[in-house]
Amino acid sequence: MTAFPRTVVGGVSVSRMLIGSNWFTGFSHCSPAKDEFIRGYAKNAKHIADIIEVFLNAGVDTIMGSVSIDEFYYGIHEAEQRTGKKVIIISTPGLPWGPTTPSQGFDIAAVEKVLDFEASRGVTFLMPHQSTTDSLVDRCVRQIRQMDVVCRLIRERNMIPGLSTHMPESIIYADESGLDVESYISIYNADGFLMQVEVDWTAHIIRSAKKPVMTIKPMAAGQIRPFQAMNFVWNTLRPQDMVTVGTMTPLEAKELIDMSLQILQGQEQQIALQTTRSKQSVMPQA
Repeated sequence: MTAFPRTVVGGVSVSRMLIGSNWFTGFSHCSPAKDEFIRGYAKNAKHIADIIEVFLNAGVDTIMGSVSIDEFYYGIHEAEQRTGKKVIIISTPGLPWGPTTPSQGFDIAAVEKVLDFEASRGVTFLMPHQSTTDSLVDRCVRQIRQMDVVCRLIRERNMIPGLSTHMPESIIYADESGLDVESYISIYNADGFLMQVEVDWTAHIIRSAKKPVMTIKPMAAGQIRPFQAMNFVWNTLRPQDMVTVGTMTPLEAKELIDMSLQILQGQEQQIALQTTRSKQSVMPQA
């Protein structure tokens, strides 16, 4: 199999496809029943390792998620042991904040406790979750308040800082202010799912970013079929940008890898079509 294309973020070579974790850990963006199904079916280290192993064997060696979830963390290490390949971890922890944080700053001791834990679990990229980042976006002064201190603390622990955000302003303001980050996590899909401005605006912001962008939710949490989703993102992003995909089975991982490689190589996509009774009239005759 052709090795998956790579890009460089903060001096580190990463795969352009990133392994997502929502379908490992129970965040469906659909319903409580779907969340519960995911947790019962997929949230165990062996099952997670089965999926990561497929990605690693295709050269997709970079994963995004919360290493505070033990099943996720141990699944990564089981996959590493099976394949002998190292996983590059992008972690997105929330940081403790409150009403006084924008004006008075973080509780440094509390933030350091989180960051020390992340470093102990081998994290390469530390990108505070959007629940932290977006709470500190100040549209009046076009800054992300107090985040410079966090970036410094991340660097001190030999991790690479970035930002996870759902707000397009975060990318613009961080670039304008020269914030010490190496990448951004941004929602991007053809449906506009969970995006705060139109798809064309989001595309413009990503393409204008000074740093590579890690896009998430390309399939809108299962609301867009892979064929439409992957063709859209791979054909509208820059060569330095990345796409994070979530899968719940090893076969789903292989399908997305194969499809993405064909798109990126400009090949006709050899996709196995689903056959149902309603399609009998359009199927070729023997």
